[in-house]
Amino acid sequence: MPAITFFEEDITYKLKHKAAVRRWITETINAEGYRLKELNYIFCSDGYLLQINQQYLNHDTYTDIITFDNSENEKSIAGDIFISIERIRENAAKFNVTESDELHRVIIHGALHLLGYGDKKPADKKRMTEKEDYYLNLRGF
Repeated sequence: MPAITFFEEDITYKLKHKAAVRRWITETINAEGYRLKELNYIFCSDGYLLQINQQYLNHDTYTDIITFDNSENEKSIAGDIFISIERIRENAAKFNVTESDELHRVIIHGALHLLGYGDKKPADKKRMTEKEDYYLNLRGF
């Protein structure tokens, strides 16, 4: 199976159902007509992600996810996806969903960015949410 790795930076967090999550992400990428090369998910704190946001994107705001595209080929996916577990927990409470559902939404959101989906314009954001919902419903776990 292609390399999907989960890391932790400055927090302790254990992802449940790792093999199923890896399979789901890989199936999503394949369904979109791409091939997975390497994907690293880094779970971290708000503070850690804020530093990345400031240093690399010149944004001084908290966020739940930052995706770095390391792809070298047009139809091959490689990247680093940083996710704030603190933001996931707050957003899960805010949107009245489980933490695991919110985490899975953000995990697939990062993959969708690497697949070329944006979320800056209203129409793009709507399409991104539709894709997230579609693939969330295909999880099977």
